[in-house]
Amino acid sequence: MDSDANDGVVIDAPPFVRVYKSGRIERLVGTEVLPAGLDPATGVASKDVLVDPVSNLTARLYLPDLSGSPPDKKIPVLVYYHGGGFVIETAFSPTYHNYLNSLVAAAGVVAVSVDYRRAPEHPLPAAYDDSWAALRWVASGPTEEAWLAERGDLGRVFLAGDSAGANIVHQMALRAAEDGLGGGDTEIRGLLLVHPFFCGAEPLESESGDPKAREWVERLWAFVRPGTTGLDDPWIDPLTEGAPSLAALPCRRVLVTVAEKDMLRKKGREYREALKRSGWEGEAELLETEGENHVFHLIVPKSDKALAKLQAVAAFLNS
Repeated sequence: MDSDANDGVVIDAPPFVRVYKSGRIERLVGTEVLPAGLDPATGVASKDVLVDPVSNLTARLYLPDLSGSPPDKKIPVLVYYHGGGFVIETAFSPTYHNYLNSLVAAAGVVAVSVDYRRAPEHPLPAAYDDSWAALRWVASGPTEEAWLAERGDLGRVFLAGDSAGANIVHQMALRAAEDGLGGGDTEIRGLLLVHPFFCGAEPLESESGDPKAREWVERLWAFVRPGTTGLDDPWIDPLTEGAPSLAALPCRRVLVTVAEKDMLRKKGREYREALKRSGWEGEAELLETEGENHVFHLIVPKSDKALAKLQAVAAFLNS
């Protein structure tokens, strides 16, 4: 008898992943990878580095074309956390490789795109732990990585991510406030939360158009965070009772971006408003794109709205 016939699906989380009785995991999207190298369209160079040999944590570094600039010129450092519901995509996927090439060229920053472990093989907090290890590695000013050591200004570090990656940005900022980065000259200047994967126990007005969408979020969250209390978990609802105060965020600038047709947009708006009320002494900006859905800029990166969003993000990283 065909062994596959007995290998039934035990967890089905379309459009992301299926898990079979045998333990086999089938990712349905986000599995393709691109090699690092020189991007002829932008002039951005990239390479892969091993951050932690014990956990095999890796990252992809990006450096813009600095020809013609002084050899001692320092540029901001961007630590980027990709999206994908903590389940799909990697730092090496075409979606994120191409986006980071474009962003690094537009903003003139050196970027570190973190390839954290994913669920279900590694449920949360594995992604948080890897993301924190990568941030601490950057803050240590690794001398073996010339792009960071010679070009990176650790006094101007930005944390950015989309969807699940934006959720990670928030968690990393809280951890940096509590534990410190360990690098004496390292300073987080700003946070960029793009279409953040935040939700809550109380349904939002923006969810009413598709009640099945909320059910999908609940199932996905239980899948990546076994044993969770639900959508009142502070790891997905930073505004729930008992969640750490936003006043502690260790930076002075935050940009939250949302999209009009994204069911998560209301929570992104609420995050920005709560930040302003919290006593945090900084500037919180909101960028909303009309007529678009979740991470539209990654799906149609050459559209007028995606290009406008790219320029707005680049301006945030340079202002």
